Amino acid sequence: MTISPRGRIAVISMHTSPIEQPGVGDAGGMNVYIRSTSLELGALGYDVDIFTRATRCSHGQIVPLAPNVRLINITAGPYEGLTKEELPTQMVAFASGIIEFAQCNNVSYSLIHSHYWMSGQVGWLLRDLWHVPQVHTAHTLALVKNSALATGDRPEPESRRICEQQIVDNADRLVVNTEAEKASLVVHYDANLDRIDIVLPGADITQFSPGSHRATERSRRELGIPLHATVIAFVGRMQRLKGPHVLLRAVADMMKRNPNQELRVLMCGGPSGNGMLRPTEFEDLARDLGLDTIVRFLAPRPPEDLASVYRAADIVAIPSYNESFGLVAVEAQASGTPVVAARAGGLPITIADGTSGLLVDGHNPTDWADALQALCDDNERRIAMGEHATIHASTFSWANTARHLADIYDDAIDQGPHIPCGSNRAGAQ
Repeated sequence: MTISPRGRIAVISMHTSPIEQPGVGDAGGMNVYIRSTSLELGALGYDVDIFTRATRCSHGQIVPLAPNVRLINITAGPYEGLTKEELPTQMVAFASGIIEFAQCNNVSYSLIHSHYWMSGQVGWLLRDLWHVPQVHTAHTLALVKNSALATGDRPEPESRRICEQQIVDNADRLVVNTEAEKASLVVHYDANLDRIDIVLPGADITQFSPGSHRATERSRRELGIPLHATVIAFVGRMQRLKGPHVLLRAVADMMKRNPNQELRVLMCGGPSGNGMLRPTEFEDLARDLGLDTIVRFLAPRPPEDLASVYRAADIVAIPSYNESFGLVAVEAQASGTPVVAARAGGLPITIADGTSGLLVDGHNPTDWADALQALCDDNERRIAMGEHATIHASTFSWANTARHLADIYDDAIDQGPHIPCGSNRAGAQ
């Protein structure tokens, strides 16, 4: 097979497929990141193969996504029935499947870009086997997650931290979203500053836009929402790390203060997370708080439908305990909707505090009720924030992200892989 002049990239995404619907199971912003950057890299002239673990026999092994971009489904364990915690048992089978695919199809690669720690371990093995550089993006880190656990969440195991440390010690380049992530790698994992690159993620600012005249009215009609209600939306996986319980308790506080206000809350996403008590945990909480008449739970939806949720909302709330970047924040702002978010992770980067939205310190429902109610009651300020939000979001684009990644890839390919020697080779400290 002929390799593109810019090279063929092996993108590794073991635990979740970039074509899965974000908001379902473990699919989220990382899925959007991998798919969007791969499509843009293909447009820049790279050949991109995205390797993921097969979860459906109906997909076939090779799924073309765009010119120069393919999804490769690798059989590693049963299609269904494995939890995320059990997936590490399939890392050897997954790596073996990639090696077999490359050999049987006479494909060679110029560089590996691995995403998340399981993929990083597989990428590390392939890097040494193929003698090509490995770029790694963690997306989340065990020690960072454990430092910001929501009540009820289980901490990430020590085994994951060890695996992450090995990847940090051995990968040729580490790509992070923000300065905060870069600092976390240095403080918690002793990462080499010279090997860390900051690349801001993007958003599809053509798909997510304020829409044409009366777009909000049309979106509310489609969703069956009163036209004159004040609407707060939550978009993301239904897990405690994302803080849906914080929003629900804040709304209960708001309704207690002013029971006559016409408020509606949209909760869009699927159940997920190791701390979840049961799939209906948050529906049960809404009912227990007396909010079942004003809160609606919506199934995850594709971008073209998700844009309508953003447009229907007056405010998008992101009470996450940690976000490596905050893709929902950018998508909401691109749709012309201001965001109220926790001052956590990369959210201070994605939101212009006081201009395109508000940042809330901590997760006290009373503080959240104060911030949300203030925007609900101030139409003039909220509308101005929505206008600024669109402008702010326009600075983020997947095309810019891909161009920055391309510079890193080209530099890494030119330098070749660096094979550490000595005790750090499989550092398990």
